[in-house]
This record gives sequence, structure tokens and C-alpha cells, in this order.
Amino acid sequence: MFGLGAGEILIILIIAFLLFGPKQLPEIGRQVGKAVKGFKETADDLRKSVEPEVNLIQQEVKMVEQDLQASMKEAEEEINKITTKPDQAADSAKA
Repeated sequence: MFGLGAGEILIILIIAFLLFGPKQLPEIGRQVGKAVKGFKETADDLRKSVEPEVNLIQQEVKMVEQDLQASMKEAEEEINKITTKPDQAADSAKA
């Protein structure tokens, strides 16, 4: 829970007990619980609203990456054609 061990939680509870007293401590616990629950709900709502957009962006990036790879392959093939033509011309001249 929040990266706290049992000893740290116990110290926090003792300090809270000393600061607020036994009468206010249950109410403070309820308020903290409600705050944590509200925070989790807000985080879930945010995740649900952002996740589809992130997935869409990832798909677009994959498409662009595939297009780029195809373009690079075409460019390499064209370069190979250009560089092999002078070699073929030199070979036929030697023969």
C-alpha cells in the first residue's frame, strides 16, 4: 500500500491518534477513504478516455512505419538498379 511497510503505517496511525484523538480518527479515516476512492475513479475515467486515442495514435504510427519501410525498400531497389547499370555497361565494354 503506497510502498509503506507495516512499521511505517503503525507510526502514521499513532501520530494521527495523538494529533486528532480517538473521536475524530474514524471520521478522518472515512474522509481519506472517500478521497482515495474518488482519486481512483478519476484516474480510471481519465484512462478510459485517453486509452482509445493512444491506441489510435499507435495504429497510425505503425502505418507510417510500414509506409516508410516500403519507401526505403523501393529506394534501395532503385539505387541498386542505378549502381548495377554502370557495372553492366563496363562489363559489356570489356567483352
